[in-house]
Amino acid sequence: MSFCCCFDTVSTSEVGVIENCGKFSRLAEAGCFCLSCPFEYVAGRVSLRVQELKVRLETKTLDNVFVTVDVSVQYQVIREKVYSAFYILSNQEAQMRAYVFDSIRASLCSLTLDHSFESKEEISSSLKLHLQEIMSTYGLLILNALVTDLTPDSRVRDAMNEINASKRLKESAFQRAEGEKILKVKRAEAEMESMFLSGLGVARQRKAIMDGLKDSIVEFSSNIHGTTAKDVMDLLVLNQYFDTLHDMGNANTKCVFLSSDSSSMRTQMMEAKAGSV
Repeated sequence: MSFCCCFDTVSTSEVGVIENCGKFSRLAEAGCFCLSCPFEYVAGRVSLRVQELKVRLETKTLDNVFVTVDVSVQYQVIREKVYSAFYILSNQEAQMRAYVFDSIRASLCSLTLDHSFESKEEISSSLKLHLQEIMSTYGLLILNALVTDLTPDSRVRDAMNEINASKRLKESAFQRAEGEKILKVKRAEAEMESMFLSGLGVARQRKAIMDGLKDSIVEFSSNIHGTTAKDVMDLLVLNQYFDTLHDMGNANTKCVFLSSDSSSMRTQMMEAKAGSV
């Protein structure tokens, strides 16, 4: 029987699997190589490039919320295990997809929805370790396993948005009330300080008036003999009574109240003094 020498090529980043009469013979590196036809042939080519597997699945969280999970797995065939990658698994992606389903569902079933969003990195790390442990037997190296998205049902999303909006409105109302409280407290403190200073001014004014009256009484009594302090006070009160009438006349008043009770001049003068004060 005669043999024929044939040539074939393998592209860069690929490894050719050569069989001889149905049995594995050898691996062919990138470039041109020789085959003993018709017994040897290229059974297949294995890519050494980084590949990506995208998986979408639906599962339920611990608080009974169904979520859609998007997972991206980056993997690569190990050069030293090309034989295992080519011959052991008939469909690498289908097998890997099954392991992703199993790992993600096991992780999310023990977490609430909020905790699931917070633990995306932990879920990704756990998934990567799980896949690496299993797929290395089949000649695959898991580079990354990323949980790219967690999407709950649209009604759940709307409810979560309403909850967050209510929290923000509550916080806004609380801050607004605190601001109004501070304004009222500061306004009351200012009024208290104003009234205190006003009262202090009135007290000082009255003290000055009393000191002036005292000096006037002493001076009047020393200059005019026979007068008593009571006479001087009556005269001062009468003078203040006339001043009050003068001020009332100059003011734009339409009604004046006078006592109808007939009393002594001193009583009227005291009433006039009380009215002026």
